[in-house]
Amino acid sequence: FSTIDWDKYIRKRNYVSESDVCKLESVPLDFGDYHPLKPITVTESKTKKMSRKGSTSSTSSSSSSSMMDPLSSVLDGTDPLSLFAAAADPLTTADGVRKKRDKDDSSALGSDFEQWSSKRGEILARYTTTEKLSINLYMGSEKGKATTSGSAVSEKVRTRLEELDDLEEGSQKELLNLTQQDYMNRIEELNQSLKDAWSSDQKVKALKIVIQCSKLLSDTTVIQFYPSKFVLITDILDTFGKLVYERILSMCMDNRVSLSDNFSPETVNDTAKETCLNWFFKIASIRELIPRFYVEAAILKCNKFLSKTGISECLPRLTSVIRGIGDPLVAVYARAYLCRVGMEVAPQLKESLNKNFFDFLLTFKQIHGDTVQNQLVVQCVEIPLYLTLYSPAIDWILQCIAYRAPEDYINCAEVWVEYTCRHFTKREVNTVLADVIKHMTPDRAFEDAYPQLQSIIQKVITYINDFSLLFSVEKFLPFLDMFQKESVRVEVCKCIMESFIKHQQESTKDPVILNALLHICKTMHDSVNALTLEDEKRLLAALINGFIKMVSFGRDFEQQLSFYVEARSMFCNLEPVLVQLIHSVNQLAMETRKVMRGNHSRKTAAFVRACVAFCFITIPSLSSIFTRLNLYLHSGQVALANQCLSQADAFFKAAVSLVPEVPKMISIDGKMRPSDAFLLEFLCNFFSTLLVVPDHPEQGVLFLVRGLLNVIQDYTWEDNSDDKVRIYTNVLHLLSAMTQETYIYHVDKVDSNDTLYGGDSKFLAEISKLCETVIAQILDHLKTLGKEETLKRQSQLALYFFNTILAHGDLRNNKLNQLSVNLWNLAQKHGFADTKTMVKTLEYIKRRSKQPDMSHFTDLALRLPLQSRT
Repeated sequence: FSTIDWDKYIRKRNYVSESDVCKLESVPLDFGDYHPLKPITVTESKTKKMSRKGSTSSTSSSSSSSMMDPLSSVLDGTDPLSLFAAAADPLTTADGVRKKRDKDDSSALGSDFEQWSSKRGEILARYTTTEKLSINLYMGSEKGKATTSGSAVSEKVRTRLEELDDLEEGSQKELLNLTQQDYMNRIEELNQSLKDAWSSDQKVKALKIVIQCSKLLSDTTVIQFYPSKFVLITDILDTFGKLVYERILSMCMDNRVSLSDNFSPETVNDTAKETCLNWFFKIASIRELIPRFYVEAAILKCNKFLSKTGISECLPRLTSVIRGIGDPLVAVYARAYLCRVGMEVAPQLKESLNKNFFDFLLTFKQIHGDTVQNQLVVQCVEIPLYLTLYSPAIDWILQCIAYRAPEDYINCAEVWVEYTCRHFTKREVNTVLADVIKHMTPDRAFEDAYPQLQSIIQKVITYINDFSLLFSVEKFLPFLDMFQKESVRVEVCKCIMESFIKHQQESTKDPVILNALLHICKTMHDSVNALTLEDEKRLLAALINGFIKMVSFGRDFEQQLSFYVEARSMFCNLEPVLVQLIHSVNQLAMETRKVMRGNHSRKTAAFVRACVAFCFITIPSLSSIFTRLNLYLHSGQVALANQCLSQADAFFKAAVSLVPEVPKMISIDGKMRPSDAFLLEFLCNFFSTLLVVPDHPEQGVLFLVRGLLNVIQDYTWEDNSDDKVRIYTNVLHLLSAMTQETYIYHVDKVDSNDTLYGGDSKFLAEISKLCETVIAQILDHLKTLGKEETLKRQSQLALYFFNTILAHGDLRNNKLNQLSVNLWNLAQKHGFADTKTMVKTLEYIKRRSKQPDMSHFTDLALRLPLQSRT
């Protein structure tokens, strides 16, 4: 055979023309403008095959304008697809296709959508009854099972119409006194009968069964069982819908290859389209509203074969059809079923879902009408129980509406939460928050709704000012967890803290409040980093400090200290918070002293030492040197007030050792400024404290004063600064006060040096030596100011030193008296003295001279001339 030239023996074929010859004559169909009840014209085409020799064919057509059903050629069992079905059951043939598409349809909704199948068992278990039930079981004839292939078309149509009329006009048998289980068994039998009729190509019988079952949904005789009845009947409807869809789908198969998942109506062949359209025509001829609605809804998905807009056009129409159902319970479950099938085929079409819900709201008032009320009286059902029957349907409708709506749902929740907070209890608020969490958590939908979520939090804290109540709302803190973006999370925490500080009138120790606010404050604290602005740090610290100030455990001082210790560990990056904690602990130690006055037990002393230790450990962690200096001084004063002398000495020594580290320039509100004035202020306060600090028996006389003077002497001062002399002048004030027999002030139960030394001559001699040293330092500095550019400073310091001697010196001493005169003259020598000040000072001296034992001031006044600038 290899030597034969085969291309000369192959017939040249035109596949397009051959295909056209084999096709039936097509009839144009208008899918956009039809009415199911208008007259139908059916064209029957007959093709007579001639012998292959002639390869000819003749076609004749006849038409009739009578009511003829195009579906008859399919149902008589002689059409090509029926013959194909007889050879291979479409349920088996398309099994793989069905499984694939079912999977795809389910995944279209996503795993975050709770399927109806998960609710089915719960409904059946909840809505039960012990009353007897009834059912209308189909008992019709088998007229339409077989029709000879030679029957006329009109005969086929009449036969099928008679079958439907037979069903409509009472070919049913009513079964009474069924138990719930018997009822469920009968329904299952109907479901199986549907499958059997379909598999045996008895499509009319299958349709009759579905119509019969749908009618049962209009029966509310045993009303408390209705939700379960709905579940059972819609199972049959679902089966029917799948059978019809897969039947039409199988017609679209080419060599058993299915259409693509997202096929368009243009890819569906005319036979499948015509069959699909005829199913809708047949359903439209059902007389009763409820079965007509349910059966059409069951095959809603088949609209995909006809047009792209078929489903979107049918859903609003079917929604309107439900308005014709008078019983509100039956109507709401019809809406639930329409929403269910609508979500399965077109979850993106939300308008019909919303319309069904609002239609339900408009008709809900019907439950107070006479019809419903009389029905409830007859069945002895109370309104509360009756209302629970609506729950499964409403729950499903709302679930469908809320599915994948971050924007629609959250906008609604944002409004409703205010209504809930204003008019309901925390239980309802918790329910709303839980529902928001449920809807916004899947797929991290909350990330696109931060403004609305913030608004919800703001409304909640606006109307719930009792924070013990607020934090007892179980879902409040989990709600905060949805704020994953740090900046938004911090803003929410700030709002909560601002509300707490504003509305919390009394201190609290409620563990619920403390734990929640510690968590919130910790969130704010942890947001601080190297890039955080100082203003933001101050704001966060102020909010946290506001919280700390509101915490009080009363006289449970140990618990209070434990709280401060925990807060220190949590807020270590915010210096103002640490400062506040130190002040709070010092205040706690002072409160302990007041409460325990007269009861200096070891336990109390140990607690005070613990407070002191807290401060001593915390202060070095602060960055601001003047903050550390002032806190060392303040904490030392508190320790001294609590008779903790060694701890007080430790604080004061730490302050003395820190003075050399004071920089020349410090940052104040973002600007660099000289530190001399701040150091002078601190040292003046320090000197005032050192007056009452008793000497340590092992450290020598005035060991703290000597140490501080050495630090001042060694400190590098600015060349144009006179602060060192001003400090020495203030040291003279201190030394003068130390020489008094009784100091001007004392610390309760602390013996100062006036008591310890009792005016001892050696002690006074040490003070005198210190005075001579300090005065010598002052005079040396005045000499260095003799240059022309510093004469004004010399004049001011001379007058300042003069006033110090005038206030604290004994001017009966001739040397001191002469020194004061020299300083007076030096202040006026170069004409830089303020005349008004000099005049007032001299007048003061003259007034003092009139007081007892002050006659030496008269001589002094005579020696102090006033020089004019002329």
